[in-house]
Amino acid sequence: QAQLVESGGGLVQAGGSLRLSCVTSEIDFRSSAMGWYRQAPGNERELVASIRSDGTLKYVDSVKGRFTISRDDAKNTVYLQMNSLKPEDTAVYYCNRLIFGKALYSWGQGTQVTVFS
Repeated sequence: QAQLVESGGGLVQAGGSLRLSCVTSEIDFRSSAMGWYRQAPGNERELVASIRSDGTLKYVDSVKGRFTISRDDAKNTVYLQMNSLKPEDTAVYYCNRLIFGKALYSWGQGTQVTVFS
């Protein structure tokens, strides 16, 4: 079980930007696929962006062109740059290692993103 620590959330006006960070104790980080999820009140947790060890990126349609996932293998950190934020992006954001497209570890505390119009 690796530790996952998300940070960078906050309160932002629609159209603004935030950069989320996730530091993990995963010892095999360099070869790990990582993902950012979000969960809004009353909704299921959804995978919004993923990055494989070879750099392959995937996004859910609702964030394409606005969010960018990246990684720094030297720092065991995955990032989510969020631009042109919308109120519907309001959620708690989590990261996790992905195995066959599914989250592997227990969830961290997440980081709250609130977008107001």
